[in-house]
Amino acid sequence: MPKFRNQITPKPRYDVVLIGGGIMSATLATLLHELQPELKIAIFERLGRFAQESSAAWNNAGTGHSAFCELNYTPQLPDGSIDISKAENIAEQFEISKQFWAFLIRQGYIQNPHEFINSCPHMSLVFGENDRQFLKKRHERMSQSSLFEEMQYSDDHEKLREWIPLIMSKRNPHEKLAATKMDLGTDVNFGTLTRKMAHYLIEDSGVEVFLYHEVKDLDPREDNAWQMRVKDRLHQHSQRVVADFVFIGAGGYALPLLESSDIPEGAGYGGFPVSGEWLVTHNQDLVKQHRAKVYTQAPLDAPPMSVPHLDLRIIDGKEALLFGPFASFSTKFLKEGSYLDLPESINFKNIRSLFGAWWHNLPLTQYLLRQVAMTKTQRIQHLREFIKDAEEKDWEIKVAGQRVQIIKKDDQLGGKLEFGTEVVVNSAGTIASLLGASPGASTAAFAMLQVLEKCFKDKFNNEWREKILEIFPTYGQKLSDNPELVRKTRAYTKEILNLNYGDKQ
Repeated sequence: MPKFRNQITPKPRYDVVLIGGGIMSATLATLLHELQPELKIAIFERLGRFAQESSAAWNNAGTGHSAFCELNYTPQLPDGSIDISKAENIAEQFEISKQFWAFLIRQGYIQNPHEFINSCPHMSLVFGENDRQFLKKRHERMSQSSLFEEMQYSDDHEKLREWIPLIMSKRNPHEKLAATKMDLGTDVNFGTLTRKMAHYLIEDSGVEVFLYHEVKDLDPREDNAWQMRVKDRLHQHSQRVVADFVFIGAGGYALPLLESSDIPEGAGYGGFPVSGEWLVTHNQDLVKQHRAKVYTQAPLDAPPMSVPHLDLRIIDGKEALLFGPFASFSTKFLKEGSYLDLPESINFKNIRSLFGAWWHNLPLTQYLLRQVAMTKTQRIQHLREFIKDAEEKDWEIKVAGQRVQIIKKDDQLGGKLEFGTEVVVNSAGTIASLLGASPGASTAAFAMLQVLEKCFKDKFNNEWREKILEIFPTYGQKLSDNPELVRKTRAYTKEILNLNYGDKQ
């Protein structure tokens, strides 16, 4: 755990202030320090440890989102063709993340990659003839891309028993089902990774880290800097801090902080908080029979984050299985937040967006209500669609993280619910805020590169360029058009991160 640094009083002014101690802020702080070590940087985290909210291991599925298994990234178009453009973009972004982590290992900034990333095949599983045909067509289209050329497909029960014995046990031999498998998938503990970066920043850099410190307000100054009120939650006193650049990486609390800045680019944004719960088992007899992350289709009217999946998880060296997520609802924007978060976020600038998004997503509201009302026994019944003989005694309920989905103003609908991530930057490039959820942490390195490119454009394209390409050798290149570069890059990160995907076990 990083050394406690609250004995230090924040300085009155910094070059850069990062709000929130999650994967995004840790990534951006590490990059900025590497690119320009003399920058005076501070991180303010309201809790007593890094990565306690969305980045925490059990608050997300730990999927290294590389679009290998997520069916919602590859929609079928009206003409019957499969659009893989989003999948390719996400896969390329995850390659950027792996290059960043490999750089940190190579430099000795962090150690022991197996503590935060491990090989875990990613699979898509579908049931019924219609979905089988879709998956086969999807596989044919995706395997044409160099990013997915190693994807395997099967609808043969014998082969599927080899891949997913726990799911195939006691299954009707005449049932129509199919799966794809990518051995290049990973399980990532983003909490451990974040704290490794935080430890490096605290011990070996000039970045100042303040735990139990909460930023409450953001106000622009005439010199284009930002003044904020920082509250020391332990000693119950506040002080003013000024920064030339501010990054809001505060998870669900990014929205109210963005609103307090009053930048025109943030007008009209609203937030829809969605929580989740997992069924988890530590029964090693079950764990040994399931060595993959297996995603299927989302139920009708369910948000993409509610796609059912049965996953192998590796956390602090211990293996478990996770099934879900089951959607839940709270008016909090963070697990450690306030029930007043949602009502206090409503204002005249976003009320039309919020109402429009609610009105046009009534089926989603009904779906959430049904999910919230489910008993554990009913959840086990859903699990039995995957594991036929699942027993309630083997599984416990674990609460997942709190997410705030983006609501954007829309001229026709009033407001539109978005399920991706978005970086909001003001015209001067002096403040940036990350909003949204999926694919989130997996693409942190790419997202923070976008922040640097938008907010430090001159340095990014000039004095920082050589260092950026040292850290990210493929940045700016289209991997999907370069099979040889894909293979070279994956071989490099596989070796440095000590991954064994594709190897015979």
